[in-house]
Amino acid sequence: MADKIKVFITEQEVNARIAELGAQISKDYEGKEVHLICILRGSVFFMCELAKRITIPVTMDFMSVSSYGNSMISSGIVRISKDLDEPLEGRHVIIVEDIIDSGKTLAHLIPILHTRKPLDIKLCTLLSKPARREVEIQVDYVGYEIPDAFVVGYGLDYAQKYRNLPYIGIVEE
Repeated sequence: MADKIKVFITEQEVNARIAELGAQISKDYEGKEVHLICILRGSVFFMCELAKRITIPVTMDFMSVSSYGNSMISSGIVRISKDLDEPLEGRHVIIVEDIIDSGKTLAHLIPILHTRKPLDIKLCTLLSKPARREVEIQVDYVGYEIPDAFVVGYGLDYAQKYRNLPYIGIVEE
C-alpha cells in the first residue's frame, strides 16, 4: 500500500526561505569564506540550493552520520559512515542539516568537529522540531520550526523514499 503524503510546505515557500537564509549567511560572513558541511544524505538538496544563494566564497564537504536507519524514530545510536575529506582548521564552518529532531546526532558530532580546530561552527537546518529535542543544541539558522510530524521531501526520506519531492510533505498513516 502506498503512503499518503500531504503537502505541508510548498516548493515556492521552501525556495523563498532558502533565499532568505542564504542572504543572512552572506551578510553575517561578509568579507569571509564559509565551509559548508553537508550531512548526507538528506541535506544534499538543501545544501545545494543554499550554496547557490550565498554570495560570499563557499567551499563544501560531505559527511554521513545517521541515527535513523529505516525507522521513523531515531535509534539514538549515532554512526559515522563517511568522514570529511577536507581539514577544518582555520575555517568558518556551517553544518547543514535537513532536519533537527532529538539533537542527539549533532550533540555527538559537534564536539568531534571542534577538535579539528575550525574558527567557529554554526548550524543551519531547513527544519527544526523543538518539541522532540532531547539535548540542547544551538541552531543558528532555521528554515522552519515544525510540529512533531514525520516529514518527507526536499531530501528528507522515509526508508529511502520521497527524497525527490520538491516540497515538504507529511506522511499520513
